[in-house]
Amino acid sequence: MSSMSSALHFKSINYTGQGSGPRLIVTGAVHGNETCGTKGIHRVMAELDSGALSIVAGSVTFVPITNPLAYAKGVRSGDRNLNRNLFPNDNPQDFEDRIANWLCPLLGQHDVLLDLHSFNADSQPFVMVGPRNNDGPLQPFQHEDKERALARRLGVRRFVDGWLHAYGQGVQRRLGNSDQVGLVLRYGVGTTEYMRSTGGYALTLECGQHADPAAPDVAYRAIMNTLAFLGFIDAPQPEPIADADMEALNMVVVHDKLHADDRFIKTWSSFDKVKQGDQIGVRADGTPVTAEFDAYILFPDVNAQANAEWYYLARVASSF
Repeated sequence: MSSMSSALHFKSINYTGQGSGPRLIVTGAVHGNETCGTKGIHRVMAELDSGALSIVAGSVTFVPITNPLAYAKGVRSGDRNLNRNLFPNDNPQDFEDRIANWLCPLLGQHDVLLDLHSFNADSQPFVMVGPRNNDGPLQPFQHEDKERALARRLGVRRFVDGWLHAYGQGVQRRLGNSDQVGLVLRYGVGTTEYMRSTGGYALTLECGQHADPAAPDVAYRAIMNTLAFLGFIDAPQPEPIADADMEALNMVVVHDKLHADDRFIKTWSSFDKVKQGDQIGVRADGTPVTAEFDAYILFPDVNAQANAEWYYLARVASSF
């Protein structure tokens, strides 16, 4: 462990009201270069500390800087991506394993998680929601109604679901019946997936482009709306976004980079639209890669390795 990481510590701040209520945790800077959540959290905490705002019921824990090593460096990750393979580890191998050993028990003490992020491309904010209620082996879940009701009140209009399902299909396709399937599926578990595994519910809010001066305001509004909606503060209930005003997308499929020389035909960004048959890339042998349905491209990775996820396709959801 480097001298820089060994000198760091983990910090959370809790405010508990006198009335009964749920237990909320709000996290920022899970990725160190995504600072809008940190700024939004600090703004809310300043109001609480000054007395301008009071927690009247329930318990709220803020983690302004979840990954202090990545934050100190101003980069996405310290030793690895904290938001993958997030589990306690009896034999921690890197700094993010040490974060997980602190963070996972903390998440498990709460009912609801709001995880604040930002992204690289110039696009509008969006919220990642979890699965429908199910008893399946991949991500059993029973809080769909609560989670989606909160999502509608964060103040954004774009919603995306289906992450772990699409990711898991890709893993199964790559590995077949290999003993490695379960291990690789664990790699798809981040903060929200871990929170749901403990019996809670969780949302990832992507507040905007990393450097967008409006992104911290998106984070602040989402925190305040969450506090009001769940009854932590004495404030009017935020209005839910109407169906007519929302854009709900479902991640359907992940496509892999099969060869190091597979390439995109242009620089794609998340939420770029393609029509069925539009060319997205070209394989190393010259075979065109096309969209199999009208879709939105999500998370295109120009630096993907061979036999790894390259891009996802999402379609408009039939309902939310």
